[in-house]
Amino acid sequence: MAEAATEVWFYHLERTGLDQALPELLEKTLQRGWKAVVRARTAERLQHLDGALWTWRDDSFLAHGVDDEPRPDRQPILLTTGFANANGADALFLVDGAEPGELAGYARCIVLFDGSDEAQLAVARAQWSAIKTSGLPLSYWKQQARGWEKQA
Repeated sequence: MAEAATEVWFYHLERTGLDQALPELLEKTLQRGWKAVVRARTAERLQHLDGALWTWRDDSFLAHGVDDEPRPDRQPILLTTGFANANGADALFLVDGAEPGELAGYARCIVLFDGSDEAQLAVARAQWSAIKTSGLPLSYWKQQARGWEKQA
């Protein structure tokens, strides 16, 4: 049986920043019974996200680890700058213009980009074009006052 193509969803952040949107989406991912990889471009960004995920809400616990810590394979959410899927994740989250790399093996790739950052917009547009050319299924989600609305 052929493996299903990875769905790629672009999330255009307009009303909240990454520190609010990412944990909410990760929580929904875990509720599905999925694991996640969050890929950033720099180790400094990983450190920031590590702290943000531990403290984002008093009534929520998002268990996670960074890929240079012991047993990355056991983490439900793995933060990385690398391209390995060390925890066997179902969902790949790309932040700050991180490159997707090989998407086979993921059910979904979520590209989060800041709508007020011209550099992130340019990277997201280039990624959209490249992924569209590859033939993978694409969706574009725009942030609304409450939640997200699929635009394309």
